Amino acid sequence: MRAQLECFPCYYSQILKTARMLSLSEEQTREAIFRFSRLLPDVPDSATPAGIGRELYLILSELSGDPDPYREIKEQCTRLALDMYPDMKKRIRAAEDPLKEALRIAVAGNFIDFGTTEQVDLKAGLEEILDQELAIDHYGELRGRLEKAGEVLMLGDNAGETVFDRILIEELGKPVRYVVREAPMINDAVREDAVMAGIDRVAEIVSSGCVAPGTIREYCSAEFWPTLQEAELIISKGQGNFEGLSDEPLPIFFLLKAKCLAVAREIGIPQGSILLIKSPHFP
Repeated sequence: MRAQLECFPCYYSQILKTARMLSLSEEQTREAIFRFSRLLPDVPDSATPAGIGRELYLILSELSGDPDPYREIKEQCTRLALDMYPDMKKRIRAAEDPLKEALRIAVAGNFIDFGTTEQVDLKAGLEEILDQELAIDHYGELRGRLEKAGEVLMLGDNAGETVFDRILIEELGKPVRYVVREAPMINDAVREDAVMAGIDRVAEIVSSGCVAPGTIREYCSAEFWPTLQEAELIISKGQGNFEGLSDEPLPIFFLLKAKCLAVAREIGIPQGSILLIKSPHFP
């Protein structure tokens, strides 16, 4: 997905919000704005929103001197999600179709995103989204592909959300490799966040090599990109991964909440919708 015009004012809003969270001075915030602005004339038309966002957050991280400024927020979200884990498991056991319910819980967890929102009421937010219907629901096709696949590659997104991904993994009934970012980027999950959520108990954790708010070909490691290309079935969580991979010819089902107008319009659904959609370029 290419960056849209609406993405650019959003980037500046993210700079201000994150600078305040990091307690950057006015001078540092101005420096972040000016440094980011100087990059924009050289941004190619093919750039993804997540790829441009990567540059923004690298600037902020450098100015703050903190390589993981969202560390405490990520840990807090994961602890809160773990508190909800028993109730979510009960919900699945009571469901007519446990796998579909686990998918709904996993997509509901995707509302956790400090790149697009400032505060998260985890319990209220999850319950609200669980009441929503999927705007696009390709569950039948996913289930058919899952039956044939020997293994699933699952692309993680945000910390805290990882707990709900674990619940889905426990219902898939297949070996899973769970993909995290190589290093901190906003509140995206890295290995330690996945381990805190218990992912290591149910899946093999691997790194994409990316230091970006998404999985983007040019930032993936040389070891990981062939893994992605050779995967039998990929379940991709979140907007950033959709932005980076929606144009790639890969066997992906995207599971996300369309938090921003640009992504919603790209897919053709109302902003705020949740969905399970097969990639239009599914090989």
